[in-house]
Amino acid sequence: MAATAVSQYYLSFHSIPEDGGTWRRRRRRTGSSVCCTPPVPSIPSSSPPPVVGPELSLSFGAHVIPHPKKVEKGGEDAFFISSYNGGVVAVADGVSGWAEQNVNPALFSRELMSKASSLVEDEEVSYNPRTLIQKAHAATSSVGSATVIIAMLEKNGTLKIASVGDCGLRVIRKGQVVFSTSPEEHYFDCPYQLSSEAVGQTYLDATVSSVELVKGDTLVIGSDGLFDNVFDHEIVSAVGTTSDGVTNTGIS
Repeated sequence: MAATAVSQYYLSFHSIPEDGGTWRRRRRRTGSSVCCTPPVPSIPSSSPPPVVGPELSLSFGAHVIPHPKKVEKGGEDAFFISSYNGGVVAVADGVSGWAEQNVNPALFSRELMSKASSLVEDEEVSYNPRTLIQKAHAATSSVGSATVIIAMLEKNGTLKIASVGDCGLRVIRKGQVVFSTSPEEHYFDCPYQLSSEAVGQTYLDATVSSVELVKGDTLVIGSDGLFDNVFDHEIVSAVGTTSDGVTNTGIS
């Protein structure tokens, strides 16, 4: 199966108020998303029938669209993908307002994702997405802030999710969105965010959820710029058809 990512959308970026409070946003074209589908590995004919349901794992595809003025720097968002266990995927949305303080907004989100990737198999993380956010945040030394979402699939089909802010996730099944996360905001256009400064939130503020996946489900994980500006039915349409017009039929 080939997963498909939305090809065009908008992402918010942030500005830091003079009083040093929590960052707010302005709009720009850019963004990142990850799309993945859980396949079922084939069972050799000589194997005895399983006692429980078949194990699931994720097949991934990802795409980032930076602001046109920031293409040369690769944008300010970051993500990582891991095949560990059933699969792990995460997205971090860097806060652009730090540029006004002569800080590269990409550094925090990229280091956060790099640290999270390196800690996926850590025994203390124990395959818990909120604990992974905790340890990755603690290990990140860059100045800046970001919203973040991490999803970890157990091979039994349970997808565990932790998010701080307004990055989001959708589960699409048979052409319908059957699960979606909700953004965390202090107020409109002012999301929760991990930060190098005390003004930010921590892993304790993460929204934790889980959903049971089945063979053929498609996940779409992205920054707020995707979900703020593209309706769910448009996302469903985009992931249901590949770029060459062939309908995505899922895992066989």
